[in-house]
Amino acid sequence: MEQERAERLVAQYTDTLLRIGYTWLGDLDDAKDICQIALIRALRADKTFPSPERERAWIIRVAVNACKDWKKSAWFRHRARLEDTLPLWVEPPQEGGLLELVQSLPLKYRQVIYLRYYEGYQVREIAKLLGETAGLVSVHLSRARAKLKTLWEAEQNGTISE
Repeated sequence: MEQERAERLVAQYTDTLLRIGYTWLGDLDDAKDICQIALIRALRADKTFPSPERERAWIIRVAVNACKDWKKSAWFRHRARLEDTLPLWVEPPQEGGLLELVQSLPLKYRQVIYLRYYEGYQVREIAKLLGETAGLVSVHLSRARAKLKTLWEAEQNGTISE
């Protein structure tokens, strides 16, 4: 029974948890760690929920809290990425596109964009997940969309400078 529950949680939430971790931390390896932390906490909690939506909101909240803890850790703040310390022999692939623009936004904008447009949460739900007011979430969404529009137009015109 525990095995079945673990397999269900992994199948159902891995993609969402990876996306949340990547949105918050900007690194796939860190996102994998966050995913693992959130899934382990979910298994250890052994909670029952009145609906799948409540379970989903709870596990997203666990992942967000794990990301916050990760960013506060001394290890995260004082580490150097391998790519920054060693010369690259192979040219990294050019991704471009909207995801790269979203990733370039400040965290407060990136997280609300992700939860609204990738996860489909409404403003009030996002506010509850992030522990913010609905008004602040609306402001962040509005500002994030404006920044994305500006960045997108600049990219289309070839005027983005690094």
